[in-house]
Amino acid sequence: MAARLIRVPALAALWVFASAVQPAPNFRIMRVDPLMIEDDDFARHRDPATWRGLAVSSVEFKEERGSWRLYRIANIARPRGPLWFVPHDDENAGFEAALAGVSIYGGVVIVVDSGISDDRDGMRRNMAVDFGRPIDPNRNFRDGYPRYAATILADYAREARPIIALHTNAPGFDPSGSRCNQDDPPGRGQVSIRFCDEVMQPHASQARAWPFDADDTLAYVAHRADASPWSAYCGKSLALADFNVVFEKVSVSDGSLSNYALLRGMNYINFETQERGLAPADLSESRNRLLAMVGRAMRLCTNLAPQ
Repeated sequence: MAARLIRVPALAALWVFASAVQPAPNFRIMRVDPLMIEDDDFARHRDPATWRGLAVSSVEFKEERGSWRLYRIANIARPRGPLWFVPHDDENAGFEAALAGVSIYGGVVIVVDSGISDDRDGMRRNMAVDFGRPIDPNRNFRDGYPRYAATILADYAREARPIIALHTNAPGFDPSGSRCNQDDPPGRGQVSIRFCDEVMQPHASQARAWPFDADDTLAYVAHRADASPWSAYCGKSLALADFNVVFEKVSVSDGSLSNYALLRGMNYINFETQERGLAPADLSESRNRLLAMVGRAMRLCTNLAPQ
């Protein structure tokens, strides 16, 4: 992946300082022109008007066995909106929703780019490793990787909050791992309002009004295992507003941002919808479902108004 780089040492120094990450030879922050980035997500947005009022930076660093590239997209006039996080480079509607969201509600977007590894753009995992398995960007929030977490969450300390994670998922779920609805048709994974186990406790929408007419359009909120599910950030409000919402009971971190944020007192919500592909109508449908949940959550749980 290539981009036109614009050196901005002062901005880089400020951002590194805010992240509590000490500058290092293998840590580089550069302003980039979003119209020149060779990436499928950015390539869908070549209209300069899309980027008006937004500043885009490339953040590259190495930690332990992994090399990383992030893109940081900041609302210049309104940086104190949500901290939008898109960890998986193959979940295109997450990028679409984050780009729309940062223009509407302000804040900062952090996107993980798997394309730092040659010919590996648009992948779920980071293949740019010195040895071992590829890394899931949403299972790397661990004490052994302080630079990764601190870099991604730097803007939270500068009051870009809450954290809004945006994901898409495969249709259905694997009923063999569920304690409920075990007769459902076989699918993949656990992301469904019909999946439940000791950790994931679903609270389904009763009206099933759009966007919650689909079982895999939902919110995740996390709470400590020794506390009520209602203690989860925004969880009670979402449930009472008839969201599909899954309460995640956390005792020991699994390396995900939801667990990391909870155990450090950070406000966090994860929104999910089905991966429908790249056809324009399908991509728009997934983006719009994510944005519908975001908009209602902003009204329920923050004082952030659309601009």
